[in-house]
Amino acid sequence: MPVTRRAATLGMAASLILPFPAHAATMIDIRDHGAKGDGRAIDSNAINAAIAAAALLPQGGTVAVPAGRYRCYSIRLRSRVTIVLAKGAVIEAAAGTGYDLPEDNGDQLYQDFGHSHWRNSLIWGEDVYDVAITGPGLIHGIGLTRDGPGARWKAQTGERPLSMRQMTAAQIARLEPDAARMNGLGNKAIALRNGRNIRLSGFSMLKCGHFAILATGTRDLDIRDLSIDTDRDGIDLDCVRDTLVARCRVNTPNDDAIVVKSSFALGRAVAAENVVVRDCAVSGYDLGTMLDGSRRTTQAMAPDRDRPTGRIKLGTESNGGYRNILIEDCTFDHCRGLALETVDGGVMENVVARRLTMRDVTTAPLFLRIGDRRRGPAGTGVGAIRGVLLEGIAATGIDHRFAATIAGLSGHAIEGVVVRDVRLTYAGGGSAGDAARRPDDLAQAYPEPSMFGVTPAWGLWVRHARGLVVDGLTLATATPDARPPFRVEDADAIRVTNTPLWRG
Repeated sequence: MPVTRRAATLGMAASLILPFPAHAATMIDIRDHGAKGDGRAIDSNAINAAIAAAALLPQGGTVAVPAGRYRCYSIRLRSRVTIVLAKGAVIEAAAGTGYDLPEDNGDQLYQDFGHSHWRNSLIWGEDVYDVAITGPGLIHGIGLTRDGPGARWKAQTGERPLSMRQMTAAQIARLEPDAARMNGLGNKAIALRNGRNIRLSGFSMLKCGHFAILATGTRDLDIRDLSIDTDRDGIDLDCVRDTLVARCRVNTPNDDAIVVKSSFALGRAVAAENVVVRDCAVSGYDLGTMLDGSRRTTQAMAPDRDRPTGRIKLGTESNGGYRNILIEDCTFDHCRGLALETVDGGVMENVVARRLTMRDVTTAPLFLRIGDRRRGPAGTGVGAIRGVLLEGIAATGIDHRFAATIAGLSGHAIEGVVVRDVRLTYAGGGSAGDAARRPDDLAQAYPEPSMFGVTPAWGLWVRHARGLVVDGLTLATATPDARPPFRVEDADAIRVTNTPLWRG
C-alpha cells in the first residue's frame, strides 16, 4: 500500500472508536483490491475480496471504505471483520439483477418473501459473529426494490390492512410481484440471519428497499446512532435476543420505523426477548426529507391507503411472542403511534413503554391488540397480552378518529395493563353518529388502529380487558367532540385513579 494511502486509511480508523479493538491491528483498504469508487464501476467484488482477506487474519481485521461512490451488488459479511465507512463514502445499491439469489428454504408459508430471505440484499451475513459496520458514510439503496410477494399460507386471512380493501388486483400485484420476478433483485440494504455480537453505528441510510435493516434470530445486536430515511421498513428485529437500538433517527412514511417481530422465518416459533429501544426518533415525513432537514409533510397516504406510518411497533408477525421489551425516551413525529400486537399465537409479556413524546399522530397514539389471524402451522392458537406498562407518555395533534385503543377478543382479554401519567390531546370533531357506532370484533383482520373505523369514544376505548389500571390519564380536544372521552366494554377489575370525567 502506498505510504499516503496507508496514512489516510489509518487516520480514518484512528478517528473512530472501533467496537472490536483487535480488528484495528490490520487495516485493509478496498482500493488495494481494485475498488474504484468512481460511481461507475461495480465495486462489490473488490469489497468482498477485502472482507475475505480480513476474515483470514488470526484476530480479524478492518476493511476501510474511503470517500467515493461505490456501486455494488451483494456484499457478503464475514466473521471477525469491521467495515469502516469514511466521511464521503457511499455504498450504492446498483440497479439490475446482479444480487445474490434468495435462498431455497422450502415453503415459506407464514411470512412474506422479504422476511423469508436474506442473501438477496445489498449487504448480508449468515451465522456471522464479531462483525461491525461503522463510520459516518452513507448506504444508499437506490437500486433496491421495495416490493415482494406476500405469504403463501392457505387461510389468507388478515394478510393486508382493511384500508386496502378498495385496491384492485392489479394495484396489489404491482406491490406484490411473484417470486420468480425477484430473482437477481435486491430488496434489503442490510440483512442478518442468526449471528451474534454485531455492531452497526454511525452511518446514514437512504431509500433501502423493503428493509433498511432486517435482523432475524440475531443475538447481542447493538445498533446506535444511525440515521435512516427509507421507502418501506426501517429496522426490523425478528426473533432477536439481547438487542439494543439507541439514538437512531428513522423516517419511514410508507411502513414501520422500528419494529420487533417473532415470525416463523426460522422454521419454528422463536420469541423476541430482551430488546431495548432507547432515545430514538421515528417519523413519517416525506421520503428523504429527514436526512435533508426539510421535513416535509406533503404525502397524504401510505401504500396501505392509511396515513403516513413511521412508528414503533411490536408485530405484526407474532408466532413466537415477545418477552422483556423496553421502549423509552423516544419521540414520534408526523406518524402513527405505538402499536403492540399479537395475532399469530404468541404471548406478549413484560413490555414497558415510558417517556414517549408524540406530535402530529396520524392514527391512534396507543394501540394494543390481540387478534386471531393464526398465521402459522396447525395447532397455532390465540395469543395473549399481559403485563404491559405505559407510563409518562404525551401525545398531541392526534387524528380525532382514533382513540387510544386496548382491544382483546371475547374470551381472550388483554390482562394487566397499567396506563400511568399519560396525556393525550386530540384534534376533536367526532359526531353523535360516531358515538353510536359499535364496531365488530374483526378477530381475523390485519391489526391497525383504523380497522374499526371511527372509534365510539374519542380518548380511550377499551374492549375485552381485565385488570386494567389507569392512574393519571389526562385527555383533551382542540375542538369539541360529541363522543364520550371513554368507552369500556366487556372489561372487569378496572381500577382508575387521578383521572377526571371517567365514565364506563
